[in-house]
Amino acid sequence: MIVELFSEPALLVFLFCLFLGAIIGVLAGLLGIGGGLLVVPALCILLPEVGVATEVVMPLALGTSLASIVLTSSAAARNHLKAGNVDLQAVKLLLPGMLVGGLLGSTLADWIPTELLPKVFAFIVLFLALQMMLTVRVEATRPLPGWGGGFAAGSVIGTISTLAGIGGGSLTVPYLNRHSTEMRLAIGCSATTGAAIAIAGMLGFIGHGVGSEGLPDYSLGYVYLPAWAGIVMTSTFTSRFGVKLVSRWPTQRLKRFFALFLLVVSIRMFLG
Repeated sequence: MIVELFSEPALLVFLFCLFLGAIIGVLAGLLGIGGGLLVVPALCILLPEVGVATEVVMPLALGTSLASIVLTSSAAARNHLKAGNVDLQAVKLLLPGMLVGGLLGSTLADWIPTELLPKVFAFIVLFLALQMMLTVRVEATRPLPGWGGGFAAGSVIGTISTLAGIGGGSLTVPYLNRHSTEMRLAIGCSATTGAAIAIAGMLGFIGHGVGSEGLPDYSLGYVYLPAWAGIVMTSTFTSRFGVKLVSRWPTQRLKRFFALFLLVVSIRMFLG
């Protein structure tokens, strides 16, 4: 059935993304991330190999990543809600700004020259790796800010996350953890707000991509549907395994794993 629906390059992308999505689902549940830090570099390598025009590779990778995060983070968020891992007050505080930031980030990505987008992504990932490494041992006691501070923080997180094609967990988790939110709840909140950031960013990339030249078949704006389908089919299933690990792993181990994960990705992007 899939062979009938997709041409050979699209089928190759679909099958690869089935495997990629299985890994992303576990990470989404375990770390509160949507997997964009894996999806974007993977698609940047894969899409040119199947004949996708270079000038649309990065926007497609970002838009597809955000589209997959909508379902991946939603599945992780549902599991975290069932497990009691979500602080709804923190979610309400950050959510409005994150929605605005998601739309703003997709607009900025459309304005930035295509050849500079990979450098922007690599810089953001390196920043995320370093800031998490530096805060691994920090035990913060600051309370969450008021509505204005929460809106500002959410806007920054949403904008940066959309520019990197991620759900914001790499920023939301350490932010909440520094503001006296325990790691388990910070991860659950990150999965919940990540879905909202991804929806806003995805809609922006779809709108900006409609009618663009060089898009491959089966594209919806800057969302490549074969890749999206492969990722979400497995990631929404495997996220439950990551959620189970959250309650078993000590906080410091989660922080170290999270920081190491980001550092490896950033090094890979700069080398590549």
